[in-house]
Amino acid sequence: MATMADVARSAGVSVATVSHVLNGTRPVLPHTRQAVLDAVDELGYTPNTLARSLVTSRTRSIGLAVSAISNPYFTEILQGVEAAAGERGYSLLIADPHDDPRHERKVVQLLHERRVDGLIVAPSPDPRELLTYLGRHKVPTVLLDRVVDLPADGSAVCDQICAESAAPTARLVTHLASLGHRRIGMVAGLPGLSTTVERLAGYRDGLAAAGLAYDEGLVVHGDSESPGAELATATLLALPSPPTALVTANNAMTIGALRALRGHGLSVPGDIALCCFDDFPWADLFSPRLTAIAQPSWDIGAEAVRVLLDRLAAPDGPARTLRLPCTFVHRTSCGCPEQPLTSVKGTPS
Repeated sequence: MATMADVARSAGVSVATVSHVLNGTRPVLPHTRQAVLDAVDELGYTPNTLARSLVTSRTRSIGLAVSAISNPYFTEILQGVEAAAGERGYSLLIADPHDDPRHERKVVQLLHERRVDGLIVAPSPDPRELLTYLGRHKVPTVLLDRVVDLPADGSAVCDQICAESAAPTARLVTHLASLGHRRIGMVAGLPGLSTTVERLAGYRDGLAAAGLAYDEGLVVHGDSESPGAELATATLLALPSPPTALVTANNAMTIGALRALRGHGLSVPGDIALCCFDDFPWADLFSPRLTAIAQPSWDIGAEAVRVLLDRLAAPDGPARTLRLPCTFVHRTSCGCPEQPLTSVKGTPS
């Protein structure tokens, strides 16, 4: 089996130079780097990652903890994380916390015990145990999709990255209002999640901008899942004066809402208009095609890796919260012709 010394002799460089090329620890001239890579390929050299981790205290691995990996939104985030990590020579260890605070704390500990260099976590509705653990053990962490209030004592320093939520939701509401709708229902997500709070705030902002009063009877929680949204939508449809338009707060709940509408014999947009937060690959295959807010999910995942590696390089830097703009995808479920894509930006954090 070839060794690093064999690679160095073949490339005509020092062992230290080979190490710098393979570990990315120092810039190397392009022709020297290529000579090392050619020697690695020719000799079939495989780095001893275990030995390297013992020397550097780094495993070049990242722990990723996200719930509902089967959800297309989180699947695309995973793809972004994997691509960005792979480009930088990092591997992934993946766990599903199931949006359960106690299970979240357990899987994060397991990932940490696997000596990952850092963590990327989509926090649960109650992340207090998570933040206590991260603060106690000083684990470099990026929180994604959901924003949390970090401890005031600075014990847990976590960077955060997510998409805008409030302004894009307001855009859906004002769009429906511009079409003449005055009773606009909202199927909101799991209580406690920041995305739920922010999208509800956006819903109210949209109503206010359109000169419409907020009616708490038009807001139901689908708990971020399809079955819950189906029941929640049925509740709205049973009102003495049901909504004429509906906003759903994520892709899974959109499916549940559509099931409920179909079960009540209602057509979209003939009987009720529908707009949804979260675009997904088959949204334009429905009839009618779904008007939606598209989150930059792949970019969120890739950016989370970049931010985490920045944190590993500068562990004492201040925590950052980054928000990426969404895109308004105008199709036909709202009851009007399709329009070009537009970005929807909110206030930078």
